[in-house]
Amino acid sequence: MEIYTTLAEGLRKRCPELELREYEPMSRHTSFHIGGPARLMALPNSQKEAAAAVRAAAELGITPFYLGNGSNLLVSDRGYEGFVVKTGGLDQVREVNHRLRAESGIPLSRLANAALGRGLSGLEFAHGIPGSLGGAVTMNAGAYGGEMVQVLTAVTFLNSTGQVETLPVEDCHLTYRHSDFTDHPERLILEAEFALIPGDAEEIRGKMEELARRRKEKQPLEWPSAGSTFKRPQGHFAAALIEGCGLKGRRVGDAQVSEKHAGFVINRGNATCADVLALVEVVRETVLRETGVTLEMEVRTLGL
Repeated sequence: MEIYTTLAEGLRKRCPELELREYEPMSRHTSFHIGGPARLMALPNSQKEAAAAVRAAAELGITPFYLGNGSNLLVSDRGYEGFVVKTGGLDQVREVNHRLRAESGIPLSRLANAALGRGLSGLEFAHGIPGSLGGAVTMNAGAYGGEMVQVLTAVTFLNSTGQVETLPVEDCHLTYRHSDFTDHPERLILEAEFALIPGDAEEIRGKMEELARRRKEKQPLEWPSAGSTFKRPQGHFAAALIEGCGLKGRRVGDAQVSEKHAGFVINRGNATCADVLALVEVVRETVLRETGVTLEMEVRTLGL
């Protein structure tokens, strides 16, 4: 029996409430709206269901791919012959001992609003970031001078065998778009804890609205994308390098370097993964040839 069929049948017996989908189009689960089918996807609605999925996979020697909001992900047109665990159902937030604790699937916009509702400052920068908390911790997401490492205190996760562990933030080694979770993709982040500062709700709301206005003015939010396509090269800004090379508006198929912000590759409607990768290579080769700077993709890939 094929291994993912075995896994699906075992999970249906072990955890009948867990939603499973076979050959699920990944284009439905990424902000790029690109990607072929995942062989098997689990959509847990609780940490118990997530643990059941991870443990059942571990028993068969399968390492799941953990998916949040799919906002920093490019999936192969062929899809992914593997097991995806989507964490969107893990979205609860609460206060414990004056610390905010949130599950990994919560969108950052909701997390920032939850902090606002409690009169807590520190997560305003995260309000407009389109990802979920798990991905934000993994990549140490940041914007407008803020980063997750500035407010995180601890992260709770499932290890490769499905056992629960908690690490203080200093042991997670968060740096620019990197953490120990980047190096250990077999770990599933369950929740994170934050130390925030009491503040005036109107001031917090005003800062969030100002950052939202700036994003709308500068970023191509009207088109599907995976956010900033390239990491910031040391001593440079990727968007400035790309624009300086005359690449704004360059297209391959329906993939295009945004005319609004050169740091974004957008999907004009029917872009494929192959279109995006070909355009990324055009950009990288041109920037390297004309400036000597090597651009590195910030967007993660799956199934390639």
